[in-house]
Amino acid sequence: MCLLVFATLFGVLLDAGDALQIQCYQCEEMKHNDCSTPEYIVNCTVNVQDMCQKEVLVKPDGIHYRKSCASSGACLIASSGYQQFCTGRLNSVCISCCNTPLCNGPKRKRPVPSAATSNRPLLLLLLLVSLALKLLPLT
Repeated sequence: MCLLVFATLFGVLLDAGDALQIQCYQCEEMKHNDCSTPEYIVNCTVNVQDMCQKEVLVKPDGIHYRKSCASSGACLIASSGYQQFCTGRLNSVCISCCNTPLCNGPKRKRPVPSAATSNRPLLLLLLLVSLALKLLPLT
């Protein structure tokens, strides 16, 4: 009986793991990256749209953004096809693909580690060595 329960639970967990859904920002022709707010978040189609896509277009009136869900094949083909047009100058088109939730939004600033956090592994090692020396009998 226990084996049957385990097998059933294992099957349910395996089946739940097959469905992959990602969230992305979605908008058309927005200026100033305005569509990176909660009202533009969409759930992409399960097991079909597995990436987020971001297009940056440089037009005479400024930089425009298009953001959407995409399939990995279509996104990667589009981004490589437009690579020669990604110059950053007028009429430039840059397409990028990513596969983590909301990754087509604004770039996040990386926190600068403080001295306390960067020395933490060394302090832990010293603590463990001193504890080991106290517990081990000296001969």
